[in-house]
Amino acid sequence: MADKITFELVSPERLLLSEPVEMVVIPGTEGNFGVLPGHAPFASTVRADLIEIYQDNRVTRRIFVAGGFAEVSPDRVTVLADEAVLVEEIERGAVEARIKALEDDVRDGADEVARAAAQAKLFVEQAKLAAVIRASGA
Repeated sequence: MADKITFELVSPERLLLSEPVEMVVIPGTEGNFGVLPGHAPFASTVRADLIEIYQDNRVTRRIFVAGGFAEVSPDRVTVLADEAVLVEEIERGAVEARIKALEDDVRDGADEVARAAAQAKLFVEQAKLAAVIRASGA
């Protein structure tokens, strides 16, 4: 299995994925990085965006993550995600509705703490919408 690296995706609720892959591209806070078998060890924070999993030299799965942490070793990459969902399971209309409601919460929040919490959620929903649009090519 030297031509594969084990990719594990863990959310606060459970282990979402653990499988050998050719390559995985992760949205690090300093930019996207690809991980292949034999990669040098390192760790990175993860920003809200898409993880892309490659098999047979093509993207086979896209997963939206709302941030987290990645740890890379030569034979394994583990992402501890704040939230993770397959792109095809994201309903664009529902995301757009949450964005509208959160924009109202940011504008009309009772206090600075409530507005800041709404702003943080808004940022994730906007990243989710951008990821869905990019993944669909629309």
